[in-house]
Amino acid sequence: MTPPRNLEPPPPTVEPPLDLVRSGGEERYLAGPQSRLAELAWTLRVAWQFINGFRVLHFVGPCVTVFGSARFPEEHAYYDLARRLGAELARSGFTVMTGGGPGIMEAANRGAREAGGRSIGCNIELPHEQEPNPYLDRMVLFRHFFVRKVMLVKYSYAFVGMPGGFGTLDEVFEAATLIQTGKIRDFPIVLMGSEYWNPMVTFMRETLVGLGTIDAADLDRLTVTDDPAIAAACIRDAAIRHFGLSYRKERRRHWVLGERRSVPPPSRHGRG
Repeated sequence: MTPPRNLEPPPPTVEPPLDLVRSGGEERYLAGPQSRLAELAWTLRVAWQFINGFRVLHFVGPCVTVFGSARFPEEHAYYDLARRLGAELARSGFTVMTGGGPGIMEAANRGAREAGGRSIGCNIELPHEQEPNPYLDRMVLFRHFFVRKVMLVKYSYAFVGMPGGFGTLDEVFEAATLIQTGKIRDFPIVLMGSEYWNPMVTFMRETLVGLGTIDAADLDRLTVTDDPAIAAACIRDAAIRHFGLSYRKERRRHWVLGERRSVPPPSRHGRG
């Protein structure tokens, strides 16, 4: 498989949320029922965020989403692991998508950028940990976690869970639930960092399977490894053999919809 050309990506293009009117924010909305007008206005703002996300991410190419903590510094071994993973995925022709922040997210985006691939971030407004990392070709900013999570899943053919906290666990297990329930296809889930993940896999095998709350087959979807090359090979095999991805020309852009090239050409995978 021919790796992508070496590219010099431009600075990241930041797409802000298209909220036309700011309200009391998510805390106020989740506090309970609001007036009908306030509920309608909030729903429309959420719809704008979805539309903006669809528009920005339509041409990014088939992605692999990497989940992981924002709190690991550059000197940490998990940062290095994620960086090497991003490079392997990029050399396999995939767009590397993350939450766009620091830590593991930065490392995966950095590895993809350094390998000449495409690097995308779906960032979110937070009181902390929300600054975009400097290795993004394009970044779209969301106000709501659930909108962001849809985007991280919608455009991906595989999911990689690096070590992380509540947010990482939430994202990994939501992807696993969507696959288990047939809401998305049986895309691979790779868990990088065996020391971190093996105790949890053991718990799932001995307790969850033992109690019958999940099936043993559900664990077969999980691949635990410390080798970025093995992770990339697993994902590449599933994408090409199982889901019909193949090299092809870029999708046609329509100028009437404001679709202009602002990032490097997408990876040369497409639906067969």
